[in-house]
Amino acid sequence: MFLSTTGSRPRRRTWVVGAVAAAAAALLLSGCSPSSGSSGSASASDTLVAYTGQSGDYQINFNPYSPSQIGGIGTIYESLFFVTNVNTDPYKPLLGTEYTWNDDGTQLSVTVRDGVTWSDGKPFTAKDVAFTFELLLKTPSINTGGFDGTVEATDDTHVVFTWDHPAFVSGPTLLGRTPIVPEHIWKDTDPTTDVMEKPVGTGPYTLGNFKAQAFTLVANPKYWDGEPAVKAVRYLSLSGNTAGADALAAGSIDWQTGPVPDIENVSTTYPGYEAITIPQNQMALLTCSSTALGCVGPQTDPAVRQAIYAALNRDQMNSLAFQNTASDISPTFALTTTQQDLISPAIAEPVAPNTPDTAKSASLLEGAGWAKGSDGIYAKDGAKLSLTVEVVTGWTDYITAIDTMSQQLKAAGIELKVAQSSWNEWTDKKGKGNYQLAIDSLGQGAASDPYYLYDKYFNSAFTAPVGDIAPQNIARFSDPEVDAALAVLKATNPTDTAARQAQFDIIQAKIVADMPYIPIMTGGTTSEFHSEKFTGWPTLDNLYAFPAIWASPDNAEIFKSLKPTGK
Repeated sequence: MFLSTTGSRPRRRTWVVGAVAAAAAALLLSGCSPSSGSSGSASASDTLVAYTGQSGDYQINFNPYSPSQIGGIGTIYESLFFVTNVNTDPYKPLLGTEYTWNDDGTQLSVTVRDGVTWSDGKPFTAKDVAFTFELLLKTPSINTGGFDGTVEATDDTHVVFTWDHPAFVSGPTLLGRTPIVPEHIWKDTDPTTDVMEKPVGTGPYTLGNFKAQAFTLVANPKYWDGEPAVKAVRYLSLSGNTAGADALAAGSIDWQTGPVPDIENVSTTYPGYEAITIPQNQMALLTCSSTALGCVGPQTDPAVRQAIYAALNRDQMNSLAFQNTASDISPTFALTTTQQDLISPAIAEPVAPNTPDTAKSASLLEGAGWAKGSDGIYAKDGAKLSLTVEVVTGWTDYITAIDTMSQQLKAAGIELKVAQSSWNEWTDKKGKGNYQLAIDSLGQGAASDPYYLYDKYFNSAFTAPVGDIAPQNIARFSDPEVDAALAVLKATNPTDTAARQAQFDIIQAKIVADMPYIPIMTGGTTSEFHSEKFTGWPTLDNLYAFPAIWASPDNAEIFKSLKPTGK
């Protein structure tokens, strides 16, 4: 599995409007000429300018299995089917056309699309599919979905996956979140280090011009489903959330995801644009939680994590940092909107309180041996209860949230500091465990089912000692009972709801007690898009993909669906 981004927001967001407009225009003009493979030159009217929140130089990396990849999933590299977690529609055929499970879930047969070519002209076959999954088996560090079966291409258009156990829950990940790569290129590369400067895929776009401040994807004229109407997608680097809003006001970008002033009135404040808000990603303070795996600091004490959770004033934070676009969150990390029936009845507080309980926070800390000093801050064994939160420079909503939390926690005897850094540095710190706290969001995985979030963020198989890169479970959480429950869920038919709930109950009891990810709120992911320039955007009535610019492969489905209006 490789899930880009329906979880951690990969790159978000001061300049004055005129500066943003001038810079964006200059970047657009400097690098929008398509590559030699394009059927014609892209124009301003059919070029979509995207801002993902990138606030520093792009470092070229189009390896879809690298945690530092900057794009290409869905656009350059395709999976077998398109699977999204914002609806329950049938999987959309891409490189695969049909799939069938056997009765006990131990074998999955897939028919592969015939007549597809890689962007370098070489034929795509089922052998490339088999090679991709064999590569995952040989390279555990990129096998973040935990594929543990076998795979065989029985001919050029059929591939069979086999397990020695039921693997129904592997379906969305295997079919929809595993980018297929070309054997003729990848057989001679190291998938853990190669950044794929010249990516070759089957997708609707290829890499055009690349510069540190911007890069362009150009329409693939030989795409099996027809060349997209959007002829180029231009990704810009600006300087933060404010820059994105300024660029909208200047009309110099077409799609961005993030907060803007007067977010409830985008269509009037930013003429020609509209907005859509989806409550999907659950914001949390990530903690390096495990002393056994090398984490150090006060946050390794579960009582500290619980005390922070209890002391937060979520209503105030929502108003000051998120323009009231956030909503309730459960400490179980089951969505309170669409997954509330899966929250264990044994959880005493199924939804996080919106107002602080400083008395409870104090009781938790003092029960764990912390004592308040003369400065009003707790301490233990001579160490002050002082913590640093990592955040990306320019992420103004998260920075405001941290500032708000620091005041709230100070009243509870906890000192909170902020450390801003580039997205690359922030990602490196989280991955290697060189942090105490980091603010981010937990995504929903391949499908709308809490299993996928639990497997991604709480499975011991996906973590690592501090200093080594943890592919998903960056809190370094490890519990044998949770691992066992996840294993049972993996082997259980999704239609057996009672059996699944018993395992959810086990997992939820453990993660609520330990709280390696401290729940903040469920983020209302708001995207602003240029509706006057392009038609075909997702709506609440037709939510065919998650409409966040950084969400892959959903963004590729949107690129393919858009039609320029000529304006």
